Amino acid sequence: MNRRQCESVGGNDAGKRRKGGIAMPELPEVETIRRTLLPLIVGKTIEDVRIFWPNIIRHPRDPEEFAARMIGQTVRGLERRGKFLKFLLDRDALISHLRMEGRYAVASALEPLEPHTHVVFCFTDGSELRYRDVRKFGTMHVYAKEEADRRPPLAELGPEPLSPVFSPAVLAERAVKTKRSVKALLLDQTVVAGFGNIYVDESLFRAGILPGRPAASLSSKEIERLHEEMVATIGEAVMKGGSTVRTYVNTQGEAGTFQHHLYVYGRQGNPCKRCGTPIEKTVVAGRGTHYCPRCQR
Repeated sequence: MNRRQCESVGGNDAGKRRKGGIAMPELPEVETIRRTLLPLIVGKTIEDVRIFWPNIIRHPRDPEEFAARMIGQTVRGLERRGKFLKFLLDRDALISHLRMEGRYAVASALEPLEPHTHVVFCFTDGSELRYRDVRKFGTMHVYAKEEADRRPPLAELGPEPLSPVFSPAVLAERAVKTKRSVKALLLDQTVVAGFGNIYVDESLFRAGILPGRPAASLSSKEIERLHEEMVATIGEAVMKGGSTVRTYVNTQGEAGTFQHHLYVYGRQGNPCKRCGTPIEKTVVAGRGTHYCPRCQR
């Protein structure tokens, strides 16, 4: 294995600790990272892989095996599944989850290594794809491409919210079978992939449904309205590059703009944009939850 120096420079911060908790990138943010990262790496061939924190590597568990199987392969594409990035190589697929603070950057091998850089993919053209993660919560799996969707973690995911597979009927079927709150249901990645705290709170506000309400109590009309608002919310967020509610920026250092259109998330104490009632914050499903006590009943 070529042991030339592989150094790092910045890319995108997916979330920092601050008062109020931690923001994890959700579907719109990961999709934006995918779109900005793709043209920077497609067509490049991996010459070396350097691993500085082996715990990030989940499959194969041996870091040397993980590195060796990717050397010599060319990046052919970059897809997204839920909150996961899926790097398509000649034979294999690299599945990457950023978790709370993972970030990718492309830089010249001559640029200095940033702190907390844990995995570096060195390309034959002298550039590098670098993964930096302050909290070290990110994960990487490598499988043969034809196996990737059938193996964990992708095999465990529910339908994409913007695909025809995710219908009101699918949502209703899962709702009637659970004793959980509607918020807990929507946070479940096996029900629908890619939703997290931000977009669940926003979708429930738009649908006029309290986050703590039992999912099984929703009527068929409420299910239809909720499904419609989930699709609309995630679609709008993707168009606007996601939400920069902490320090998230995309791979090119650009902030998302959907945070300017949030109705409830992070707005506790501020007047509701629809009725003027102060937005409240509570805990539902173990997560900080924002809602309007008048618009959501």
